[in-house]
Amino acid sequence: MDLRALVVCPDQGSASLLTLILSEMGMAVEHTPSISCGLELLDSQRFDAIVLDYRADQSSEEFLARLRQSAKNRASMLIAVVDSEFNARPVFGLGANFVLYRPLSSERTRISLRAARGLMRRERRRAPRTPIHSTANVAYPGAPELNAVLTDLSDGGTSFHTANRFPSACKVYFEFALPGQQQLVRLSGEVAWQDASGRTGIRFLDVPQASRRLIQTWLQQNNNGRPATGLPAQPSAGRSSEAQSSATQSRSEREPRSEAKDSTQVSNAGNRRGEQRFACKLGAEVYSLGTSVPNRCTLSDISEGGCYVEMPSPLSGQSGVEILVRTADTKLRIRGQVLTTHPGFGMGVRFMFHDSGEREEILRLLAVLSAGPTLDEQPR
Repeated sequence: MDLRALVVCPDQGSASLLTLILSEMGMAVEHTPSISCGLELLDSQRFDAIVLDYRADQSSEEFLARLRQSAKNRASMLIAVVDSEFNARPVFGLGANFVLYRPLSSERTRISLRAARGLMRRERRRAPRTPIHSTANVAYPGAPELNAVLTDLSDGGTSFHTANRFPSACKVYFEFALPGQQQLVRLSGEVAWQDASGRTGIRFLDVPQASRRLIQTWLQQNNNGRPATGLPAQPSAGRSSEAQSSATQSRSEREPRSEAKDSTQVSNAGNRRGEQRFACKLGAEVYSLGTSVPNRCTLSDISEGGCYVEMPSPLSGQSGVEILVRTADTKLRIRGQVLTTHPGFGMGVRFMFHDSGEREEILRLLAVLSAGPTLDEQPR
C-alpha cells in the first residue's frame, strides 16, 4: 500500500522508537527533528500519517494550522505526542486522531500505532478489494511451502490468513486458482503488513501478463463486492504429503474448528499470551447470546483477541456471549466465546470478529487504555 509517515520529533529516543514501530508495520518513515523542516515536507510531499511531538508552543500551533491548510496533507492522520500531565482534549480539538503520552512505552505505542494503521489501511486503500475465499500455495526463502486462505483481492495486492508469521519486508511467491477459472495465477509480492490474528497483506511485485489478465478478468466479473467461494488451488507437484500433513496439523492446532464453519467470522484466539494484555477495571454487561438479561461484570484485563470477565457466576464453557462496554468516550459491543470458567471468580472470553470494523473498535479501545498515564476505574 506504500503508506508513508512523517515523524516530527526533536527527541532522538522517542523518534527512534516511533520510526522502528512504524517501519515494522510496513510504513515508509521520514523523520525530522525540527518543525521548520517538517513544514517544508508538508508542502512538498504527501503522508498518510504525521506524528508531531506537540509542545503547546507557537511553533506547534503553527504546524497544526499549516497541516490542516495543506493541499497534500490536510486529510492525513495526526498522532500527537504530549506530556503525561497534559490535558489532551484541546489537542483532539485541533485535529489529532490519536494521542501518545511521554515517556513513550514500546508496548503502548505499538498498540496505539497499530490502531492508527488499521484505520489508515481502510481509509487510504488505493485499489478497491473484492472479497474472496480460496486457498493459495505460498512460499518464501528459507521456509517450506504452506497453505493460506485468500480473503480479498485487488489488481495491486491481496490479504490472506495463515498459521505462519512472515519475516518483515519478506518477498513471497504463491499460486492460486480464482473461483470459476482453471488456470493458476502465479506471481510474487512482498509483505506490506501483518497482524496478531494471522492476517498478512501482500503488495504485488512481479506479475506475469497471463496472471494479470486472469486477475483483471475475475475482478471485472466480481466487482459487485459479494463474497466469492472457490476450490483450493492444487498443490504443486513437488510438495510432499508429509509437508501437507504438517501444515494441516499446524493450522488445526492454532485455529478452532468453529471458525472453519463461517469464513466471515475471524477470531484472535484471545487466550494466546503472545498478545499484549492491559490490566484494567472496566464496568461492563455480559449477555448470553439470544437473551436480553444483563449480567453486571468487570473486565480486569483485555487484549486485541480477548478479555477476562470478573463475575461470581460465570457462564458455561463454550457459551456464546455479547459484552457491552461503556467508557467516558465510547460504547462498544462485541461478541465472543467463553473459553475458561472459574466459579466464584470469572471467565476468559475470546473475541469473535465478523468484520474488520469490529476489530478496529477493539484497537481503538486499547489505544485509549494504553494512552492514558493511569487506567481509571469505570463505574459499574
